[in-house]
Amino acid sequence: MRSERHHYKKKKLKVRWRRVFFALFLLFALIAAAYSYFQYRAGVKDSEKLVEQNKPEYEFNGEKAPNGATNVLLLGSDARENGGSRADTIMIASYDPKKGTYKIASIMRDTYVDIPGHGMNKINAALSLGGPELLRKTIKENFNVELEYYSIVDFEGFVRLIDEAFPEGVEVNVEKRMSENIGVTIEPGVQKLDGKHLLGYVRFRQDAVGDFGRVERQQNVIKEVGKEMASIQTVPKLPKLIGVVAPYINTNMNSMEILSVGKGFLSKENRDIETLRIPVENSFADERVPGVGAVLAIDLEENREALQKFLEE
Repeated sequence: MRSERHHYKKKKLKVRWRRVFFALFLLFALIAAAYSYFQYRAGVKDSEKLVEQNKPEYEFNGEKAPNGATNVLLLGSDARENGGSRADTIMIASYDPKKGTYKIASIMRDTYVDIPGHGMNKINAALSLGGPELLRKTIKENFNVELEYYSIVDFEGFVRLIDEAFPEGVEVNVEKRMSENIGVTIEPGVQKLDGKHLLGYVRFRQDAVGDFGRVERQQNVIKEVGKEMASIQTVPKLPKLIGVVAPYINTNMNSMEILSVGKGFLSKENRDIETLRIPVENSFADERVPGVGAVLAIDLEENREALQKFLEE
């Protein structure tokens, strides 16, 4: 009889401790959610004072990739340019939650492709002709890649993000003196660049390699920023960082989706970002088209296969 009472008390105590642990877990979860929300709002408030809030609304009929990855059409723009300008930077950012992989595919803006309803042109013309939806259709028709979301990032948002995340700057080995058409002067050598100078570094293309060098620098900076974010354990700062950059981004992703992808990246150290450039090596020719200008005439089949393989493997 005594043994049964002892067993009953022990079982009752165990249930009680389970309830206590559950209550504590719930409390910590609520505190974390509240902290994330207030940090996010603080970041938004900091940036809203500096940026125009009337963002255009775009149609975007995105689809989930067949392999379950989240593919985002990532576009770089300059708010100081006239409306309807062509995309300065075109990337496909892909996150596969099953494999835990992060990939960036850059499509060079002079790539000569068929734009649905408009004929052959540089791929970056699609944005001015029909917004991100026409660019999505162009990528789907030419490369057979599904894009679920789009994000148009104003370059000033990039500057704010870098300065907020890395107050001391991001270390870069600048290969040459850069100054033409980037608004700043950058001297060669290993140095830490603030947001404004880092933006100038990734936009520079006034040399012999032109846009090819710029795309390579963009991808290298993305890798370095990703590595530094993971190494300094930026997860607690992530809600505010998203808040800081949110006013500078026009996207159909909500904040929770962005936060989920970002936390997945920052929660693991030494996260690698795989990169690809389209067109791939030895698959294009430099040509000049009347009324269009200098273009990259690509082997479409070779580049379609390369892009699909890169995103799906």
